[in-house]
Amino acid sequence: MKLFSLSLTRPSLILLVSFLIILFDNVALMRALLGSYPLTPGNIAFLVSLMLLLVSLLALLLNLVSTQYTTKPVLMTVLLIAAVIAYFMNTYNIMIDETMIQNMLETNPAEASDLLTTRLLAYILFLGVLPASLVYSINIVQRDFYKELKSSLLSLLAYSACIVLLVAAFSAHYATFFREHKHLRLYINPLAGLYAAGHYALLDNNPAAIALEPIGLDAKIPETDTDRELIILVIGETARADHFSLNGYEKETNPLLKQENIINFSNVYSCGTTTAVSVPCMFSRLSRHDYSDSIAKSTENILDVLKRAGVNILWRDNNSDSKSVALRATFEDYKSPATNTICDPECRDEGMLVGLEEYIDSHPTGDILIILHAMGSHGPAYYKRYPEAFEKFVPVCRTNLLEDCTTEEIANTYDNTILYTDYFLSRVIHFLKQHDDTFEAAMLYMSDHGESLGESGMYLHGMPYFIAPGAQTRVPAIAWFSDSFEIDTRALREKADHEFSHDHLFHTLLGSMEVETSVYDKHHDILAGEWNP
Repeated sequence: MKLFSLSLTRPSLILLVSFLIILFDNVALMRALLGSYPLTPGNIAFLVSLMLLLVSLLALLLNLVSTQYTTKPVLMTVLLIAAVIAYFMNTYNIMIDETMIQNMLETNPAEASDLLTTRLLAYILFLGVLPASLVYSINIVQRDFYKELKSSLLSLLAYSACIVLLVAAFSAHYATFFREHKHLRLYINPLAGLYAAGHYALLDNNPAAIALEPIGLDAKIPETDTDRELIILVIGETARADHFSLNGYEKETNPLLKQENIINFSNVYSCGTTTAVSVPCMFSRLSRHDYSDSIAKSTENILDVLKRAGVNILWRDNNSDSKSVALRATFEDYKSPATNTICDPECRDEGMLVGLEEYIDSHPTGDILIILHAMGSHGPAYYKRYPEAFEKFVPVCRTNLLEDCTTEEIANTYDNTILYTDYFLSRVIHFLKQHDDTFEAAMLYMSDHGESLGESGMYLHGMPYFIAPGAQTRVPAIAWFSDSFEIDTRALREKADHEFSHDHLFHTLLGSMEVETSVYDKHHDILAGEWNP
């Protein structure tokens, strides 16, 4: 049912919708622009010109991708997309790029449900459904083919001329905008999101269809290595280093780990700011600067090399998934009560320890690497990430609407997740201690990325790395070794404050498993003591 009777030509309707989107769905962009361009007369004129340029650019693109009969569906879809993007940008101060698109597509239903709020529904209703209903109610003036074609061409020429004239009139401002403030373009709604989605869609993201390049074909464990290694690698989620009391945080978030003979690496940086990037990068031979999703998916990772050398590998996942890392390894999903026996109702990370004894007993020969991909501190519903017994820091934020909570409440709730991580890691160490007489046992822990908790109005993670704050890129990393593990822990402690990164994990795993291969670089093995800083 149409709300009213109003007739517009197709170009006029497109222009109207473009104006509404740029005006009402780009609050985050304006907020970011005002942070870089103080309100001087010259800057005000530039900002007005930028808004007009964006209206012209959006209108030009919408004219190109729509016809007389598809205009309404296209405009209604774009309005709904822009409304959703506006919510996440305004609420969490995030940007939409290819990595964020990948992260959203790889998010599982449980994680996605944490992002559903009444405020999101309000955005969709008032910025999406309502204007889309108005578009549906407007009558598009029907004209013959030649008049419609002429009108479209004139519109395209007018928008193109407008863009050229605006850039020419404020050339100095636009020069700095494109060169010095490149990140601001990621706030342009919906153009940045549509571009990122389109670019991501053009990539071949089906791992099963990608030809795999082998690496480490010469990998082997020397015959002189008669001791068996048992290493549990815990991949943390959304843990930031500066909220670990081991790193000087004022709250005691690591009461159990500090009682263990652990080695704390206080200066470690992630490969990315999302799980979709960091986890594949951690297990890849590529460095952060060389990493690309397509190369990583088309090249074997550290698990392939270790498996080729004869290492038994098990991946247990209480997170979204392995992000294609464990495609060729034994994988067990622990996000469901069907496999995870510790759920209340959310399945807890410690549930991944249940049954590990049976796995070890079933592999009487060969070294063993067990990867536990934890749920950790995944937001924004931090209050769900820990059992009630770990709610030590109060008051807490019992909602996924972080903007409705105080900074103290958000930090307390997040810190409770770190407290539970401390407990989980201590349980891993306790488990390994029981195998000290039969294995050289060790635990390695490293988080995938950090998290923003409202600093500078920024929440969650996923910012482009080149502008991401340290809260999202500096991650905790911990190692524990059994008494039988042959390593100079004293020398390692002396180097524990050196700067390391996810780049070191590939070689550290090879070294700890004593695998000989040409792809091993001792200078990037944290445990070898001969690394490059």
